Amino acid sequence: MHVVIINGSPRVQKYSNTEKIIAAFAKGLSEAGSTFEAHAISDRKTWDIIRDAYMKNDEILIALPLYVECVPGLLLEFLETLPQKDEHTRLSFLLQSGFAEGCQLRCGEAFLEKLPGYLGVRYGGCLVKGGNFGIRILDEEKQAQATKPYQAMGRLFAEGEGFFREEAKKFTGPEYFPLPMRLLIGLIQKTLAKKMLQKAAESLGCSTPLDAKIWD
Repeated sequence: MHVVIINGSPRVQKYSNTEKIIAAFAKGLSEAGSTFEAHAISDRKTWDIIRDAYMKNDEILIALPLYVECVPGLLLEFLETLPQKDEHTRLSFLLQSGFAEGCQLRCGEAFLEKLPGYLGVRYGGCLVKGGNFGIRILDEEKQAQATKPYQAMGRLFAEGEGFFREEAKKFTGPEYFPLPMRLLIGLIQKTLAKKMLQKAAESLGCSTPLDAKIWD
């Protein structure tokens, strides 16, 4: 199997969490005997090359981050430039986010499930996983620990069944945190996290409280 992997993040590759995840996933593909080529839409100059790879290959994987329920606008713009293909091509997705609960990514997943139909291709499933905030700022050892589970998913994908296997469904982790954890997270957001964000804003020259209402 040869897989064309497209990084759908608008961030340049150096600062892309998605890029770190792709690297681990591709390593798993290679271990299972598959080949791959990786591209990134963040560099518009390469869009012709990516489209050419998309048209010439039948196994396409788009990896992307979810920003507050929204698929990146740059990826949508790129997708609008793709010609129609047929069902010989399978389009799968790797959807990652900083939000840790699976429920936070389901809206994005539902959109991606419909997307192949618009392009005339088959849907290969969507690997969903949250809790990936800040992978790019970790040291090399911690990055490897954080992305290692994706390596196993790369090996699974190489077996040819897309992301429909039970292992891929369980990969998401908890759909909802238990109530005590949700309450604790809410408390942290209202206290410690709020202070940290306000301090960061002040360092950038913001003097208005973050919770100020524009109509006050």
